[in-house]
Amino acid sequence: MGLFDSLKRMAESTVKREANTAVKNAVSGAVDAAVGKGRNHTETFTFAYLPTTVAELQALPEASLDSAFKTAALTVAVLCNYERDPEGTFAMLDHLKGPENVSTYEKQFIRERLEDKVYKVYSYFAGTTPENGYTPTQPYTISVSENPYSFDNENWATLYVMSSGADNPRGIKLRKKPSTGEWFLNDIQCLSDVRLPAEKDPWA
Repeated sequence: MGLFDSLKRMAESTVKREANTAVKNAVSGAVDAAVGKGRNHTETFTFAYLPTTVAELQALPEASLDSAFKTAALTVAVLCNYERDPEGTFAMLDHLKGPENVSTYEKQFIRERLEDKVYKVYSYFAGTTPENGYTPTQPYTISVSENPYSFDNENWATLYVMSSGADNPRGIKLRKKPSTGEWFLNDIQCLSDVRLPAEKDPWA
């Protein structure tokens, strides 16, 4: 009888332990789903053309601005126009900024970062390398990613794009307008230098 009782207790202990583990896993999974859903999520966008006017920008499907990912991708696409038409580019950025406009400081910042260096922006598109002068394949394809902290603050997000001329992704900060559900551009953080295109690099 003693042996039977011992075996019974062991069996009950095993069942309890397995049940507790199952509950823990279920709770952990539910928390991850609620809090960290898609925390390493990446979205890829393909553009048949890069916009050169506000009208062309508004004609793109992503111009609904109903996700932070769309607005981030459009920001990079719009900046590609800077060398051709700086003022037209600022007008498109005004559109992406929603209730705000591009400030004088921001315009100067963009000028300093992109003057003779618009290849930086193209480097975020698929197919680019320093060796090919950051020439993207067409249609133009770009991936936008989040990390575990991208949406930590309500109605704010920082998403990331990866340059083929850099080792780490760079950020684009966005802000949501709750009354419309639209995500607008807040701060361009992706204009740091990248590796020089081969034709500009004396050491290539």
